[in-house]
Amino acid sequence: MMSLFDLSGQVSLITGAGRGIGRSIALGLAEAGSDVVLCSRSQEELEAVAVEVRKHGVRALVTPCDVRDPGQISAVVDQAIDEFGRIDVLVNNAGLTIKKPAEELPLDDWQTIIDVNLTGVFLMAQAVGRHMLSQRGGRIINISSIAAKTGLSGSSAYCASKGGVDMLTRTLAVEWAERGVRVNGLAPAYTETPLVKAITDTRADFAERVQNRTPMKRMARPDEMVGTAIFLASEASSYVTGETIMVDGGWTALGA
Repeated sequence: MMSLFDLSGQVSLITGAGRGIGRSIALGLAEAGSDVVLCSRSQEELEAVAVEVRKHGVRALVTPCDVRDPGQISAVVDQAIDEFGRIDVLVNNAGLTIKKPAEELPLDDWQTIIDVNLTGVFLMAQAVGRHMLSQRGGRIINISSIAAKTGLSGSSAYCASKGGVDMLTRTLAVEWAERGVRVNGLAPAYTETPLVKAITDTRADFAERVQNRTPMKRMARPDEMVGTAIFLASEASSYVTGETIMVDGGWTALGA
């Protein structure tokens, strides 16, 4: 049965692959046998990840991209198809947050978060989805968050964007199910990534408050997202679509 998790011969495209959760998932998919297309705005970070990917005996393509730009997305998808001939898995991981009280959040900050976290997910899913539909198969994994299920203070735009990602995941799953494309979500709680570190560095008690609120009494590690990602990327989840799996240490089970 472990062969259900084998990704040998598959091609996976991961956005935000240079660091944090995206990096860990890229390395995990590579270890499971998949060639990978590494996408983010930082080529230097991607090149470092590509070195680690190739140690697993698979191929890596580095493709810098800003997911807010449809032209750059089209170029990435075209490069991936030219290099590998297909895309089997898309992991929409690129994202950001700006923590400010709602009454103080400038429109520009709101728009930036929505553009990256929600519109970027749609644009990439649309572009890659066209190829998956034409090849009659594929798996899309959208990285959501506990912020889609629970309100987080100072994160109005982030919560709205992740709530949108969950509904986009369900809608695409319904639209594309009969044509062989499965769409699911993976929702972490606070995870030890550079994005979260930027918050903890400026708020002395933030990490302690998060740990106290989490039943497992700690933040997640990026590598703890890999198992769920491999499950959703593989035939092990062949009858799963439209779901968002919480990987949150019990955060949402605790409720408000």
